[in-house]
Amino acid sequence: MKRHPKSNFPRALRSIRKARGIPQEQFDQISSRTYISALERGVKVPTIGKVEQLSEVLRVHPLTLMAASYLDARVLPTDVARLLTVVADELAELAADTR
Repeated sequence: MKRHPKSNFPRALRSIRKARGIPQEQFDQISSRTYISALERGVKVPTIGKVEQLSEVLRVHPLTLMAASYLDARVLPTDVARLLTVVADELAELAADTR
């Protein structure tokens, strides 16, 4: 069985937020600035529903936020392509198993 790298959700959230120029206060409709800070420090772990809400504020698809969590800080196009290939292959395998 393949081992997957550990998620680095805090880094991904902070990186995308900063790349979009979004201050923590802009999440005030879904969470407090304290909660966003706790997520970015890795003190808290979001639910899937919260990931969806965060993604709306960040203006990215929830899968983008999650995929960024499993990529190194310095993202190379080949890394992205490799990760998306793994995900596509696993989804295809699961779809075939349910037939």
